[in-house]
Amino acid sequence: MTAVCVMVLGTSSGAGKSWLATALCRHYANQGLRVAPFKAQNMSNNARVVAGGPSPQPTPQRGEGASPGALMEAGPSPQPFPEGWEGAGTAGLHPLPRAGEGRGEGAPSPAGGGLGWGPAPAHAGGEIGSAQYFQALAARAVPDVRMNPLLLKPEADTRSQVVLLGQVSHELSALPWRGRSERVWPQIAAALDALRADNDVVVIEGAGSPAEINLMASDVVNLRVARHADARCLLVTDIDRGGAFAHLYGTWALLPEADRARIAGFVLNKFRGDASLLAPAPEQLRQLTGVPTLAVVPMRFGHGLPEEDGVFDEGISPSPTGEGPGWGPSAPAAPAAGPSPQPSPQRGEGAGTRIAIVAYPRISNLDEFQPLKNLPGVRLCWARSPAALAGADWIILPGSKATAADLAWLRAQGLDAAIARHAARGGAVLGICGGLQMLGEALIDLHGVEPVDAARLPQGEHTAPSGGSATRAAVQRGGAMTNGPGLGLLPLVTSFEPQKTVRRTRARFADVTGAWSPLSGVAVQGYEIHSGQTAQHPAMAAKGDVAREVIPGLAWQNPAGNVLGCYLHGLFEDAAVLHALFGAQAPTLDAVFDGLAAELERAFAPGALQALIAR
Repeated sequence: MTAVCVMVLGTSSGAGKSWLATALCRHYANQGLRVAPFKAQNMSNNARVVAGGPSPQPTPQRGEGASPGALMEAGPSPQPFPEGWEGAGTAGLHPLPRAGEGRGEGAPSPAGGGLGWGPAPAHAGGEIGSAQYFQALAARAVPDVRMNPLLLKPEADTRSQVVLLGQVSHELSALPWRGRSERVWPQIAAALDALRADNDVVVIEGAGSPAEINLMASDVVNLRVARHADARCLLVTDIDRGGAFAHLYGTWALLPEADRARIAGFVLNKFRGDASLLAPAPEQLRQLTGVPTLAVVPMRFGHGLPEEDGVFDEGISPSPTGEGPGWGPSAPAAPAAGPSPQPSPQRGEGAGTRIAIVAYPRISNLDEFQPLKNLPGVRLCWARSPAALAGADWIILPGSKATAADLAWLRAQGLDAAIARHAARGGAVLGICGGLQMLGEALIDLHGVEPVDAARLPQGEHTAPSGGSATRAAVQRGGAMTNGPGLGLLPLVTSFEPQKTVRRTRARFADVTGAWSPLSGVAVQGYEIHSGQTAQHPAMAAKGDVAREVIPGLAWQNPAGNVLGCYLHGLFEDAAVLHALFGAQAPTLDAVFDGLAAELERAFAPGALQALIAR
């Protein structure tokens, strides 16, 4: 039987489509229904690794008997999960179905506090947007590339890397948006049809607004999907922005007349106060459109899900002037489960850990830092100026979709010198993925993988990997920087390769020193999404400047122990890491999803949610 499709459309980006779709997934899954999420096209640098890649190759476990040589031979080829390993999620451990167990609960994780992953999928190495990844978990379904067949990862204001069914398509990336839509629609439709055939309910998320009349002719994500799936649609708006009823009416009015009948109900999201104060507007809107207002959802801060596309979070953003730190409030203290760990050297005397995350223009996988916001004793700040780093215990350089360009931006702000001063004082610095690459001595791009504006790159001299001196002047080769210096805080060199590494990874830290010593011996799991391959700078090694490789081929630290670089995304989504560094026990994602479903059920008119899936 073909699934019933419920679609969440919005009057704008940021209206609340993603969280509403997530809550619907859990609500219907709680009824024992087979549920899958779907979003035809997602534009976000927040991505997750799921099943769906080229033919797998065996993966040695990193840091547990695997030789560096074997890891280097494997190179960037996508590889499957190691058999039977356990994984962890954004708010702590979360379940995936195990083979042979349908959609029931998985086995307990050795780390405790949640449920484990099932065995490895047959293939690994596909990318989808984070929102659909979490929606799949809410639906108790295994995430796969069909749930987000087209992912656009912005590299500049007018250019995105196109990921089709989990894999980068250079051909599609080179096409203009309008020329691309007809090329990809057959794959989008086939992915949706496959999910409909396998499930009872498919919860579809739209993008932006269906009333963007300049885009309707090339639409592959809103109305075209609704028609193909014969979806029953909810139209949600953010009432906190103001003009909510005008937004709802205007969006409805701009839809083609035949599509207006697909709108089953309006949803007013983020309302502050007594819903009775809205009268008579909902009834007047119903008289104008024939569409009832099915739900008024109250404003809720800290729902537990990361924002899909947002770069900053209001609770932890810099000061309005951008001239000083805007440390967000620390989460309420809560007793940690299990034995109390020794405090981290950076935690201080009762002040907690102040963490500054550098917010360069093309941050990737920003959502992986969401768990830090909810930890007792941790205060966060997004940093875009040297002043915003003042008072930080840790500085984190996150992943980047355009490492060279974001490094140039970082230098232009003077952040490079501020980070160097912080590290020289013994302050903790962590680089993840692109951040790791920036921390090194040199970046090499002979294949044009990293498009960058040469005019934005500083000039000067740097040490080439061969040990000689090379001119800093950026050499433009199809937008590529052939050689360029990093921040020089780790004696490493990164070479960008056309083949992208996309895989889930399990590893264990060796002995880690200094600020990061609580991670010694900790088993971790996460995911890799990167084009660079990083290794010890040979000339610097010959002079005795050697990075400590604390996970083979994956993580390095400086001899002083205060600078750590790692390719593994998801560190702070790992309950073992959070417990080691902060003594915190992460809440489970299941609790977050159940909370969203309960809120949804309170907000909607009685019987409305069931009516959406009635046959």
